[in-house]
Amino acid sequence: MFIGLDLGTSGLRALVIDEAQKIVTSSEAHYDTSRPHPGWSEQDPGAWTDACQTVFAKLRDSHPAEMQAVRAIGVSGHMHGATLLDTSGAPLRPCLLWNDTRSAEQAKRLDENPAFRAQSGNIVFPGFTAPKVLWVAENEPDVFAQTAKVLLPKDYLNFWLTGVYASDMSDSAGTSWLDVGARDWSNTLLDGSGMTRAQMPTLFEGSAPIGTLRPDIASTLGLSPEVIVAAGAGDNAAAACGIGALSDGQGFVSLGTSGVLLTGRDGFAPNADSAVHTFCHAVPNRWYQMGVILAATDSLNWLSRNLGQSPAALTAALGDTISGPSSLRFLPYLSGERTPHNDAATRGAFLGLDISHGPTDLTQAVIEGVSFALRDNLNALASAGASLSSLIAIGGGAQSRYWVELIATLLDMPIDLPAKGEFGAALGAARLALCAATNADPDTVMTRPDIAETIAPRSDLRDAYTAAHAAFTQSYPAIRGLTQ
Repeated sequence: MFIGLDLGTSGLRALVIDEAQKIVTSSEAHYDTSRPHPGWSEQDPGAWTDACQTVFAKLRDSHPAEMQAVRAIGVSGHMHGATLLDTSGAPLRPCLLWNDTRSAEQAKRLDENPAFRAQSGNIVFPGFTAPKVLWVAENEPDVFAQTAKVLLPKDYLNFWLTGVYASDMSDSAGTSWLDVGARDWSNTLLDGSGMTRAQMPTLFEGSAPIGTLRPDIASTLGLSPEVIVAAGAGDNAAAACGIGALSDGQGFVSLGTSGVLLTGRDGFAPNADSAVHTFCHAVPNRWYQMGVILAATDSLNWLSRNLGQSPAALTAALGDTISGPSSLRFLPYLSGERTPHNDAATRGAFLGLDISHGPTDLTQAVIEGVSFALRDNLNALASAGASLSSLIAIGGGAQSRYWVELIATLLDMPIDLPAKGEFGAALGAARLALCAATNADPDTVMTRPDIAETIAPRSDLRDAYTAAHAAFTQSYPAIRGLTQ
């Protein structure tokens, strides 16, 4: 048996598979995010380890024999978080999460150093790890002075499991400290942000083992201390492993809390000016590129909270098929934006509100605004030399056929819906665990899922949505100064 743990923003999910990749069982536990000030987003690392104990307790209760047969664990996690540890490995403060944008000024200063884009292959976004730690150095100097190690969220969970300070290439690529082409920490980038190599974990490929369980943790979880722990992956790289997107042209669109348009790449070909992320993949000698919008289903969830209706009820009112763009326009920048704008300060807006508009109109506008932003991401990927011919849709938003058909039409390419089953980051993490324990070739393990349906673009509505997207792109520069 092999276990994939997906350390998400709202909770931890465990997925158990056998050697044939048959799903055996799963378990979940949830935790909270603290937002003490606008733009801040933090979590207690202890909540992650508590959640880990909870999911394993559930698995032991429901599948005791299978837990005795576990050979390896792989962990996927939300990227870019800054978990600062003292010399004993204890957290010094809550982790600053991926959607924490307090370090915009520090990110701007680092990005002005040409070495950062040249070696990392990326803009220094406020959500990345390096500017967050620089913010701590400048605003919490007593904490920074005690910082012996900085770990990404899933790497802290791996440290708790094994006692090893380790990270994988895919997650580390989002720190602004990694030479992404060379797949190694950059002394230049570390020096440029006041850090040292000694404060970094040891690097591994995601499919490689980093160690075995600490005996006390093995006893707590009810597992053998010989269980191998893989280096794992950042959540998007793990999701790419879960749906078999390893090479050029293989990609997915993810409608989760954030929105992601991702393609595998066989080589390192960055274009930082496009605001496309160019990261190492979780498997050796591969990279991937993606565009990221910060509020995809988060935009729908925001509307849901304010209208007092569930997201499912809101999208159900739209039906299953699109009929043309709305005259109401929504800019989905509720938490700022990454691709293509790199603007942490901008905020969302409705344009064209009319007294006749009701919940269904607002829902359609929100769905369209997120989809238009994903079209911006496709254009950014194209400018970086990436090409996509078809996509697999994943994430909670992909349950809306209306939404998937809209994206297919805007991107002008077919979108595949996987057959019922597991295909996301937890499966990718379990696949990495399988590779770490068996030394299997990732290309033979990380295959595409069975496809239940392919949603084709609506050729009859393509021109109308293309025109609506053109109007959307003109809105951001027109109101940028009004929403900051």
